[in-house]
Amino acid sequence: MAKMYYAENPDSAHDIHDLSVTLLGEPFRFLTDAGVFSKKMIDFGSQVLLSSLDFSQGDSVLDLGCGYGPLGISLAKVQKVSVTMVDINNRAVDLAKQNAERNGVSAQIFQSNIYENVQGRFQHIISNPPIRAGKQVVHAIIEEAFDYLEDQGDLTIVIQKKQGAPSAKAKMEAVFGNVDIVKKDKGYYILRSRRE
Repeated sequence: MAKMYYAENPDSAHDIHDLSVTLLGEPFRFLTDAGVFSKKMIDFGSQVLLSSLDFSQGDSVLDLGCGYGPLGISLAKVQKVSVTMVDINNRAVDLAKQNAERNGVSAQIFQSNIYENVQGRFQHIISNPPIRAGKQVVHAIIEEAFDYLEDQGDLTIVIQKKQGAPSAKAKMEAVFGNVDIVKKDKGYYILRSRRE
């Protein structure tokens, strides 16, 4: 069985796509490949997540599980945030670096298994977590976020109701003492907790 997109080194044969999309009202071009999440289009969950984010210029953002980079790159370009992007998947990280360059965005982009190689604290952490990697991974993203957020910083994730939104919401409430459903769209929930 081929390794999934949340493996460190996917072994699927390369299948490069050149994606032209509009995100946050701006045109972008992304290279995608086999072995990365949602290679043929920007998945609906990511689009809903993006539409719920309104950051201030210069804010520090960690895009956790960035894939080939659509979230972090579009936020960096349109909202002018300072973005750090990480993914466990080396192929995704390489694509994200190329895509940042293609779209004229400077970002810190590196390989990391969840927060393993991440340093410092951020005002915002965003994630479209790899549901197929299992609940433990999703819960680790939530639990450990607390230590990587500045005071009053927030974690925003997108998760489908049927793929565990209720348990993720309960976990966020337990870790942060607060959680808001920022948006619901076609079964996708945008959940946000603040480090108070």
